[in-house]
Amino acid sequence: MPMSKTIFVTGAASGIGKATSLLFGARGWRVGCYDVDVDGARRVAEQLPDAAHGRIDVTSDESWKTAVADFSGASGTLDVLFNCAGILRMGRFEDVSPAECRKQLDVNVMGVILGIQTCLPALERARGAIVNMSSASAVYGQPELAVYSATKFAVRAITEALDIELRARGVRVADVMPGYVDTPMVSSQTHKAASLAKLGVKLTPEKIAAVVWDAAHGTKLHYIPQADVQLLSRIGGLLPELGRVIMRRVGKA
Repeated sequence: MPMSKTIFVTGAASGIGKATSLLFGARGWRVGCYDVDVDGARRVAEQLPDAAHGRIDVTSDESWKTAVADFSGASGTLDVLFNCAGILRMGRFEDVSPAECRKQLDVNVMGVILGIQTCLPALERARGAIVNMSSASAVYGQPELAVYSATKFAVRAITEALDIELRARGVRVADVMPGYVDTPMVSSQTHKAASLAKLGVKLTPEKIAAVVWDAAHGTKLHYIPQADVQLLSRIGGLLPELGRVIMRRVGKA
């Protein structure tokens, strides 16, 4: 009997990470459910056959090494890394403290970098794939999400660079760039950005999990599940001033 393919998921305790873990597990993959919320990760793993779970602090290289070794075990291979863990703090730029800015950078950017560096040997052995969680905020910088947007632009840049750099080594790289998704990260915000009311929350974690599945198996670089964000991406490339006008209207209270 062939061994199940494997996926390591960060931020697996809730939202998109949870939905992705359940989808891949339901389709016969062995899933590693890892999160700073270890109890939440355990509850997700308990719904799946042969799943692993544990705590991971994605800002710590030692935590990454321990978690990946725990999941990969003797095989030392990994088919997909899904860098899903992320945090968001909406607010006017001057109202977001330096500590909150730094934490977003550490989790959203360094978490992705450390994950890829740690998992790359195992992914090379499996000729696997990396799927990074980016955002529609990486298409055009979003007011009241300035630092979050900056982190997702960074994830986009990492994805684009490594798509080229790692291709010769047999590892595919892609990212997912959705708009607002119905997750605790969005619903828990005390300050609601103007764009949240104007654009609305149109996506579910299950919808994005299906996009992650496509990204793990496909050949595209950027996976954008919404037509309006796809259009803004094209406009931003061809007519950047028009993209600026659109985002001013979206971000105006």
